[in-house]
Amino acid sequence: MNRIDKLFKEKQGNILSIYFTAGYPFLDSTTGIIKALAEAGADMVEIGMPFSDPMADGPVIQKSNERALQNGMNLKLLFSQLSGIRNEVEMPLLLMGYLNPVLQFGVENFCSHCKDVGIDGIILPDLPPDVYLDEYLGIFESFGLYNILLITPQSGDERIRSIDMISKGFIYMVSSSAVTGIKGMFSDSQLAYFNRIKSMQLKNPCLVGFGISNKDNFSSACKYAPGGIIGSSFIKMLEEGGAESQKIKQFVKSFRG
Repeated sequence: MNRIDKLFKEKQGNILSIYFTAGYPFLDSTTGIIKALAEAGADMVEIGMPFSDPMADGPVIQKSNERALQNGMNLKLLFSQLSGIRNEVEMPLLLMGYLNPVLQFGVENFCSHCKDVGIDGIILPDLPPDVYLDEYLGIFESFGLYNILLITPQSGDERIRSIDMISKGFIYMVSSSAVTGIKGMFSDSQLAYFNRIKSMQLKNPCLVGFGISNKDNFSSACKYAPGGIIGSSFIKMLEEGGAESQKIKQFVKSFRG
């Protein structure tokens, strides 16, 4: 069983997924951050593959991408760093990024490396679902990888149901049409969107992402979905406190307490 499926089978609510950029704040901090998150009680980790033009991301994550690239991070090095991670952690691990570096690496080569190091799923926001279906579905499935697709407040019901039909693991429910970033509480229109998705009773669970920055809006997201994804606020913490294990654990505890 894919570890993502196992997580959602065993835990129906308050699933906490954390995103960070590989190679940030330091080139060699990637595996230490993953282990600290696992020890702190995070349920899942999304490892960002740094890219020079992260168009869906806000300034905090953009800056982390720039720094990671300056530090020398690339896909080949990332896979090397992750080579023993399954001896350390059991939770689901996903790679998140953009299609261009994957194409340059070679899609089949990329998926093969993912399987070798124990990656469970991939999130590529700029890979259209129809292109995935036509060109890459067979490759992903042959290596046991889930391609996590995204929906937004602008997604119509028909499109959402079509995405639900081809999805495995979970659906990434983007909370707004804006880029990622640290925001306040959800607006009435966002809550109406969450309610709409919840009422559709999709076959796949959803996780809310974009704009979750504190315990209050994480708890709010968990009223409408099994959990939420934290990115920018965790990156901000890493920027301010480095990759210290204790600070990472305190950060996760602030969402759990």
